Amino acid sequence: QVQLVESGGGLVQPGGSLRLSCAASGSRFSIYNMGWYRQAPGKQRELVAHITAGGSTNYVDSVEGRFTISRDNAKNTVYLQMNSLKPEDTAVYYCNARQFVDYWGQGTQVTVSS
Repeated sequence: QVQLVESGGGLVQPGGSLRLSCAASGSRFSIYNMGWYRQAPGKQRELVAHITAGGSTNYVDSVEGRFTISRDNAKNTVYLQMNSLKPEDTAVYYCNARQFVDYWGQGTQVTVSS
């Protein structure tokens, strides 16, 4: 069983930056593949960034070069550094842990607006 708690969301102007954090409970964090998803109003949840247990990363095209996912296994935490934010990045961002079973956090709101 894994519990995930996201933090770091908020209101930011276009072009600004935010760093999301996802703290995981449990002692086997390092074996989980971790992802950040987002869901905008009226849209389906989409995968934004993913990092494997081995550290390989991939991103949805719309955030490539602007967002960076990383993990600190000693702190049981995964991060999403978001730069050059755009209004279309506005969504609730969810942390996901996957090892045969999916675990989800409660989500954190990111609003990009002037």
